Amino acid sequence: MIKSATDQLKNEVQFHFPPKRIVSLVPSQTELLYTLGLEEEVVGITKFCRHPEQWFRNKQRIGGTKTVNIEAVRSLQPDLVIANKEENVQEQVEALQSFCPVWLSDIYTVEDALQMISSIGEITDHQSKAGELVSKIKNGFHALTPLNENLRTAYLIWKDPYMAAGASTFINNMLQQCGFTNVFEEQERYPAISTTDLQSANLQLLLLSTEPYPFAQKHVEELQKILPETKILPVDGEMFSWYGSRLVLVPDYFNNLLSRVRTS
Repeated sequence: MIKSATDQLKNEVQFHFPPKRIVSLVPSQTELLYTLGLEEEVVGITKFCRHPEQWFRNKQRIGGTKTVNIEAVRSLQPDLVIANKEENVQEQVEALQSFCPVWLSDIYTVEDALQMISSIGEITDHQSKAGELVSKIKNGFHALTPLNENLRTAYLIWKDPYMAAGASTFINNMLQQCGFTNVFEEQERYPAISTTDLQSANLQLLLLSTEPYPFAQKHVEELQKILPETKILPVDGEMFSWYGSRLVLVPDYFNNLLSRVRTS
């Protein structure tokens, strides 16, 4: 049967229901499809869809999130492609839309992510599992104990140049969930910043993400030299930026992180 659903960009998407051949263009949504039990239905993923490992090893890869091999997707004859406004390129999404249905997510907050999970449960005929997952995530975040102080914080995602998470990003909302005050919250998306910007921001906490740039301990030491009064911590980027089923793990990770911050 043909089903119609509205994606998070308010597009009406018509597709065969339930879909039997799904291509996922977003790592966190690929992991969600696995959690929902769509082993047979998912036929294509990106080279960045590293969770679960068995899918990463065995599923056909169709390029990167921003370098989708359109002909590889076409050859898989999907009856549904699941993509994201930020992580995928508009022109590539439009090329895919010319021959198959594309459902797009658009996520800035945890609430957006929960809505996406519920919607993907509906369009894949896995509403019950999606509902259980949403409940677990809600309960986890309800048990999160954020900071009750305005800790001036920056979250770096890139080096050369340094880039930070700013406004209108899912990462910014996750910082808010922790009770951190993002010093770059007034700047849109992912502003490029200098070491001078960091020094003048009166930072109390600097978080260095493991992705997309793989910040490590040596980068902590480099930055500590120019920010001697700032607490600098490497953090798991997946916990701050993956908005699928990995959200189940996030509250415990955040509580542990906040415990480290409080005791420093």
